[in-house]
Amino acid sequence: MNPDRAVALNPPLATDRLTLEPLIAAHADVLVPALRDRAIYTWISTPPPGSVDYMRKRWAHFETRLGPGGDVAWLNWAVRVRASGDYVGKIDVEVNAGNVATNVGYMFFPAFWGKGYASEAVNAVVEHLVREGVTELRATVTVGNVASARVLEKAGFVHTRILPHNDTIRGVSCDDMEYVRA
Repeated sequence: MNPDRAVALNPPLATDRLTLEPLIAAHADVLVPALRDRAIYTWISTPPPGSVDYMRKRWAHFETRLGPGGDVAWLNWAVRVRASGDYVGKIDVEVNAGNVATNVGYMFFPAFWGKGYASEAVNAVVEHLVREGVTELRATVTVGNVASARVLEKAGFVHTRILPHNDTIRGVSCDDMEYVRA
């Protein structure tokens, strides 16, 4: 992945209600405390983040926008409400050199669920990536996570198949639903 291309894929974005800021190390100070809410992890295998300092160091690596091998773009946005300045969640996307987003993911804070922020932010990212030449976007959602499935559907994703035993959440094997936007 060309480093300039990776940076171009991760600019600041805005919607009527939200700003999406390219994630940097300093975001750990404001995002990590909210990301520790256990309700976020009901449907995902990722554990809550470690210390703020640990996440600051980890997210510093994202600032290059390149994965470890340099072959994929790691795109990350911190999402905040324009009117209040409150951070409401984050979005991450991995894009390969073939212009396919192989993993679209998002986490929003429970205090802001049900307000349409996730749908609005994911749609903004998807539309931006399509304008930038990303030809296909893929995401997975744990079977039963109806709210996350709706977010993807509102952004034009279509359920394509069930991936049996694709993830493990708290020691339990789970099936995922694959979604694709072509």
